[in-house]
Amino acid sequence: MEDFEQMLNESSGEIIEISTSQPNAEMPEWRSDVPGVIPVMPLRGAVLFPGTVAPLTIERAASRQLLEELLPNGRLLGLATQKNADLDVPGSQDIYHIGVLGNVLRMMKQDDGDMLVLIQVVERIRLTKFTSEKPYLKARFEILENKFPKENAVWKATLKNLRESAERFIELNPGIPDEATQALGAIDSPSILTDFLATNLSLDIVQKQALLEQTHVGKRAEKVQAVLNNQLHIAELQQKLRADVEDEFSDAQRRAYLREQLRAIQRELGEGDGSEEQSEDLRDRLDAAQLPKTAMEAAERELKRLDIIPPASPEHSVIVSYLETMAELPWSKLSDDNEDLKRAAEILDRDHFSLEKVKRRLLEYLAVRKLNPDGRGPILCLLGPPGVGKTSLGRSIAEALGREFARIAVGGLRDESEIRGHRRTYIGSMPGRLIQEIRRAGTRNPVLMLDEVDKIGNDFRGDPASALLEVLDPRQNHDFTDRYLDVPFDLSQVIFISTANTIDPIPAPLRDRMEIISLPGYTEEEKVEIASRYLVKRQLKENGLKVRHCRWSKAAIRLVIEDYTREAGVRNLEREIGSVCRSVAAKVAVDDATAIKVTPEFVEEVLGAPKYARETKSHTSHPGVVNGLAYTPVGGEVLNIEAIRYAGKGNIKLTGQIGDVMKESMQAAWSLVRQNAEKLGVENEDFGKYDVHVHVPAGAVPKDGPSAGCAMYTALASLFADRPVNKDIAMTGEINLRGDVLPIGGLKEKALGALQAGVKTILVPELNMKDVPDIPESARKKLKILPMKTVDEVLKAVLV
Repeated sequence: MEDFEQMLNESSGEIIEISTSQPNAEMPEWRSDVPGVIPVMPLRGAVLFPGTVAPLTIERAASRQLLEELLPNGRLLGLATQKNADLDVPGSQDIYHIGVLGNVLRMMKQDDGDMLVLIQVVERIRLTKFTSEKPYLKARFEILENKFPKENAVWKATLKNLRESAERFIELNPGIPDEATQALGAIDSPSILTDFLATNLSLDIVQKQALLEQTHVGKRAEKVQAVLNNQLHIAELQQKLRADVEDEFSDAQRRAYLREQLRAIQRELGEGDGSEEQSEDLRDRLDAAQLPKTAMEAAERELKRLDIIPPASPEHSVIVSYLETMAELPWSKLSDDNEDLKRAAEILDRDHFSLEKVKRRLLEYLAVRKLNPDGRGPILCLLGPPGVGKTSLGRSIAEALGREFARIAVGGLRDESEIRGHRRTYIGSMPGRLIQEIRRAGTRNPVLMLDEVDKIGNDFRGDPASALLEVLDPRQNHDFTDRYLDVPFDLSQVIFISTANTIDPIPAPLRDRMEIISLPGYTEEEKVEIASRYLVKRQLKENGLKVRHCRWSKAAIRLVIEDYTREAGVRNLEREIGSVCRSVAAKVAVDDATAIKVTPEFVEEVLGAPKYARETKSHTSHPGVVNGLAYTPVGGEVLNIEAIRYAGKGNIKLTGQIGDVMKESMQAAWSLVRQNAEKLGVENEDFGKYDVHVHVPAGAVPKDGPSAGCAMYTALASLFADRPVNKDIAMTGEINLRGDVLPIGGLKEKALGALQAGVKTILVPELNMKDVPDIPESARKKLKILPMKTVDEVLKAVLV
């Protein structure tokens, strides 16, 4: 009411005086003067209750016309709430038919044409029949009488509880003025009390309209009490939260005051040098990093030490470095995983040709992580020769998951502190490589690649491989403690992927924690495709060439593979392709119109004479000369095994850089030939009359392994039986002293090597026939693969 009076005083608009005689709700005789039809003003977004005085701003033209025609002769009008507040011209069906009877106390016209009115709400009414829709609503009505419950102890207790709840609610809400308590105490009528509370509680339009339509005061009191209890509970929670915040704020203020006093003392002593700002900055950064409780306690201890240690002290810089590291670590930052396996498959296919088994296993790994994100997945170890794409596979996994990628080259690592970190006992100490890379990645769940784990060393400074046991164990790394941090850091969300060239140097406990995924290397056909699809395009771009400047033929690529590289991967192949592209670039730089087709002849002109000569099959059939098959890190090859005999005393000589395992295979073959002398038609005395020399070219290349046993037996048997070996057949297989042919590894690579050397038929152990499907179908069609069970079957197949 006071606000309305203030608006009247401040406004320059026209004030319309209204008759001062007012209907009195306590005197029934006033109702005899109430007209049968009253104008009805729709209310937008508000419900009014009897017993209240409401100021209203009138903006709609129809409502302004209603007031202008009503005043100054009459003052009573109906007020009903719109069902849809967005309607500008509501009809009789667009308003609630239960409303209130209002008495206009005062009205003022503003300069902009709007009106301000003060209305006393008198009674509940029901609009029974609308007599007019235009220019504004008019309707017949009936007054709704309140129904009261019986006066008893329950009703009195209900009213008392309602009043006390309201007083408590006012007490808990600092935004409600103190006058509300006085107004509440002045209300004696239960009906006015319930309507007063319904007006002032935070309810939506539908809830308020329901209370307005309820004429039974007892039921209305129950509904208001239920709403009041709910809002009282919320108010109590809000007060508790405010109190907690005030307590924390007060404590923070106390700390800030004491800290400021300490700074003032330091300034008086001449020790103030700006380090306070540094401490505050570190404290803010630590709060923003959301450290775990244990780590925050350690950081708080160091902050307290920092405040009392002079900046000139060496210990000061050590503490600052430690706190900066703690603040920069991603204690609570996690990347969101992309679980789209179709997208992951597309990324792997885009970045890597072939390697179907490897990609299938990686997709299975990602699928398990999608179905069980909290599971402890295996630590993958990508095993294969150099240049086959192990590191790039790790990058593709990170991209497929949408995670950051970090790489640690552990090859040659000898100091255990590189993994666990250095203790902060001297200046220059730092965290281990793991914590450093996670700090750079900026997230607690990157894909972390440990490159070349087979080349980790050890000496008096410790064994890094043993330090990795804790890191790579999913059951232990959730609280990995770096010596520099000296608090646990959770590594359980990190995806660890390691790489290695060979498995043997990796310690058994470390190997036990990893799942080995072998990348055997690429065949010649796969290398041709990789070069055509990826390497040539990349080298053209790196050397500033366009496709029109330099076009490669597949024959030229094949020549580079066969005569200028010898590797399982494609690293040297890309290097040689780059050499040819640079030669083209030198010509294009002189004349941009130059267009060169790279042919085998152009490759030889640029790269010179071939660097490698591939072993081929024997050109003629000789006793003692056999085509063996070997599996090397650069692929499969034909291994020519040559044996001769000459007069002597039964000694045997082995040459060609043969390893211990191959020497033992030779001894087994020699014993088996002597045992089978009768089958071979050889006199036992011949073994004592001759010395035997077995040579395995090329002499400069080390060789080892048991798979040449079958070829060595065949070479010795054909030598003493004086029967030539078919030059068009190659063989592989280990033997035992009973003459059985045992299984070997690398059948796919050996078969491809035989095909490249011109061999059309290969003899393999019968137990290796299960591996034949691994050989590319194009190669299987060109090769005749014969299974062998014993050495007798081998001799029957190859001796002419």
